[in-house]
Amino acid sequence: MAFYVYILASRRDGTLYIGMTDDIENRIWEHKEKIFKGFTSKYGVDRLVWYEDYETREVVFDRERSMKKWNRAWKIELIEKDNPTWKDLYLTLNH
Repeated sequence: MAFYVYILASRRDGTLYIGMTDDIENRIWEHKEKIFKGFTSKYGVDRLVWYEDYETREVVFDRERSMKKWNRAWKIELIEKDNPTWKDLYLTLNH
């Protein structure tokens, strides 16, 4: 089983959100469908622009907590290193 930390964006250089899950396809779908009312549904944050997978829940939890403390420039640098056009990576997941 894999665990994921991910970054969503409202648009290029838009509002960012960092989350974690053990079912990335379903979790991103929930964001896109605004299943849960909250930050991402309120601000239209549903574009998957970056993610990493890990083997344990503890490691992904630590990574998510660490990244949430980062400044915005570091998050943008991470996204643009592998996804310079901020394309929606949800479209590349195997669903």
